[in-house]
Amino acid sequence: MPPVTIYTTAWCPYCSAAKSLLKEKGAAFNEIDVEKTAGARSEMTQRAGGRTSVPQIFVGETHVGGCDDLYALDRAGRLDPLLTA
Repeated sequence: MPPVTIYTTAWCPYCSAAKSLLKEKGAAFNEIDVEKTAGARSEMTQRAGGRTSVPQIFVGETHVGGCDDLYALDRAGRLDPLLTA
């Protein structure tokens, strides 16, 4: 399973929803709080091609996007193969 990284903030409901789906899928993830980790927001923005909203989710080096993107991948049946690649 490729490493999963999710950039979040503590108060974001979309971050919580994305983490819930990843947990349902049994995916371990590295959570980086952009408000508590120095330089994390800048790193996230660069990795996400300029996107500044949270969450931003990466599976390996693949940028999934935000919460809506994650759920759309799941509905399309493309999340499980990505997580098990």
